[in-house]
Amino acid sequence: MKIIQNISAELLKADIKPSWQRIKIYEFLLNNNIHPTVDTVYKKLAKEIPTLSKTTVYNTLKLFEEHHLIKNVNIEENEIRYDAQNHIHGHFKCTQCGKIFDFKYNYKDLKYKGLDDFILNQTDVMIKGICKSCKEKNKSN
Repeated sequence: MKIIQNISAELLKADIKPSWQRIKIYEFLLNNNIHPTVDTVYKKLAKEIPTLSKTTVYNTLKLFEEHHLIKNVNIEENEIRYDAQNHIHGHFKCTQCGKIFDFKYNYKDLKYKGLDDFILNQTDVMIKGICKSCKEKNKSN
């Protein structure tokens, strides 16, 4: 768990004014690796911050993304989720329960064909399937 002073310092380091709402949104992202949507963040924090609006959450997440504190994870066309884990990793979405899991991979081992004269700035690895928990549930049914 990150403490508020550390979160405030991280926001300042990224040239973001650390308002209470921004601190709480960033704290939620750091402490809950669930790849939430704007709606999820809003619902989780609205009770604690009654003045919070979905627009504020959306604008704050966009600001964090612009300052490279978080990145968006676009696994479904109609659903943007957010991730505060900035290390290189992939995402697996269970098509049964909808949960998103992080996994490590060696990006240096990825092979690309047809991109010899291109400059690659970002590589996203997203996989869909059935997670271990859902697989076990399916076996017992």
